[in-house]
Amino acid sequence: MDPEAALGRITLRKLTKRYGAKADDPLAVDSIDLEIEPGEFITLLGPSGCGKTSTLRMIAGFEEPTSGELELDGADMIRVAPNQRPMSMVFQSYALFPHLSVRENVSYGLKLKKMPAARMREEVDTVLTIMNLMNFADRAPHQLSGGQQQRVALARALVMRPKVLLFDEPLSNLDAKLRVLMRNEIRRLQRRLGITSIFVTHDQDEAMTLSDRIVVMNRGRIEQVDVPDTVYRRPESVFVADFIGRATFLDATLLAEPSNGRARVVALGREFETDCQDGVTIDTEVLLMIRPESVRLSERVDAADVHGDIGRVLNAIFHGDSVEYEIETDTGTIVAQVSDPSVEDILRPMDCVRVSIAPDRGWLLPKTDYEEDAARH
Repeated sequence: MDPEAALGRITLRKLTKRYGAKADDPLAVDSIDLEIEPGEFITLLGPSGCGKTSTLRMIAGFEEPTSGELELDGADMIRVAPNQRPMSMVFQSYALFPHLSVRENVSYGLKLKKMPAARMREEVDTVLTIMNLMNFADRAPHQLSGGQQQRVALARALVMRPKVLLFDEPLSNLDAKLRVLMRNEIRRLQRRLGITSIFVTHDQDEAMTLSDRIVVMNRGRIEQVDVPDTVYRRPESVFVADFIGRATFLDATLLAEPSNGRARVVALGREFETDCQDGVTIDTEVLLMIRPESVRLSERVDAADVHGDIGRVLNAIFHGDSVEYEIETDTGTIVAQVSDPSVEDILRPMDCVRVSIAPDRGWLLPKTDYEEDAARH
C-alpha cells in the first residue's frame, strides 16, 4: 500500500441522522461521538434498527447527516461525494457485475479513474494474488462459490487503495463454516495491509473475533466502546451484557458500599466479593451477571427442593464439545456451560447439583438499568 493509505483517522462528532422532516420524527442515529485510529478494525454491533448501518452509510457518503461532523484525517467529509471519498465498501450482496469476468470486476473502479492499462493490470494482478484469485481471473461470477464471490468483492475494494474499508454485513449470505473462514481471511488481510476498517454486523461472534474495538449500539446511541474482552466481561449496561453472548442475571444483596471497583454481596446463598460497575452504590438494587462458562457445577446431591446453592437441572443440550444446562435455583434460572464432559458426568433433567460462581468472574450491575431496558422493549 502507498504511504497515504496508511492514514485513515475517522472522527465523528455529534453525528445525527433523522429520517423525516419533522422535529419529532425518530432519530436513527442520536448524536454519537467516535474516534477511530488509523489502521484500527472497528465493529458497529447491535440489533436491527440500532443505527449501525445508518452510521456506516453516512461515513460512506450514501446518507447525508442531519447534523454533526464527520472528518477523515482532519478533513471535512460531509460535503464530499461518495465517489470522491478515499473509501471502499464491501456490500452484503457482493454487487458484482454478472456480465464481467473476475478481472474485469476488480478493475472496474480503476477504469473509471482512467488508470493507464499497464499499471492497472499490475495493480489488479497484485490484488488477485493476495486474494488467491489468479486462477479464477477469467471466470464469470456465476461460476464461483459464495466464498470466492466474496473474495472478488473484497479484491475490488482493495485495488482502489482506500484509506478506509467499509463492510456492510458482508458475510451474512454465507453458510456458518464459510463465514468463519472468511472472517479469518478478512482479519488477516486487514492486519497485513493496515487499512482502517469499519465492519457492521449483528453477529456477536464476528464482532468478538474481528475487532480491535467493538461499538455496541442501541436505539441510535452508543452504549459502549471497548476491546472485546472488556465488552464481554465488564459490560457497562444490562443491554450490553444481554446482547453480547449469553448471560444470567441474578438478584443479589449488596452488603456494603463498593470500594475500588469491588462489592460484597450475597447471592446463591453465599457471601462473597465481586467486581462491580461504577454506577453501583449501597442504595442501588443490583443484579449479578454471570456468563455460562463461569458457573461451576460440582457433585450431584439428593435434594427435594432447590435452596441456597442447590439447583435442579431443567434442560441439558449437548453441543459435542460442550453441554449447556438450564439450572433452576431459588434466585432464578442459571445457564451453565461445561466443556468437554465425559459421558458419565453429563447431568440429566431433574438431577440436583451444587452450583457456585468464581467470585472474580461475576459482574454487578444496577437493577434499574435492567428495568428501564425491559420497559423500552
